[in-house]
Amino acid sequence: MNLIQQILRAALFLVLAFFGLVMAFIFMASTALAIGVLYIVARLKGRPFGVKAYWAERRRPTMPPGAWSRTAQPARERDVTDIEMREIP
Repeated sequence: MNLIQQILRAALFLVLAFFGLVMAFIFMASTALAIGVLYIVARLKGRPFGVKAYWAERRRPTMPPGAWSRTAQPARERDVTDIEMREIP
């Protein structure tokens, strides 16, 4: 009885390990495919493909500086209140 349980556990472990390897391979293949597509798109647009170029493009501001400010005054000249104390009844 104990031998049968050990064989079943080993078989179940091997099946789970096999499916884990298959999932890891699918993940690696899809990642390689995605990187290949990004490389081809970058070459077609004439842009460099790399980590530095990607982050330089992502950090570029899309709105002009100060577009979100409500007034034209710099932040140092305005009164800034972090918290406001109130009595809770």
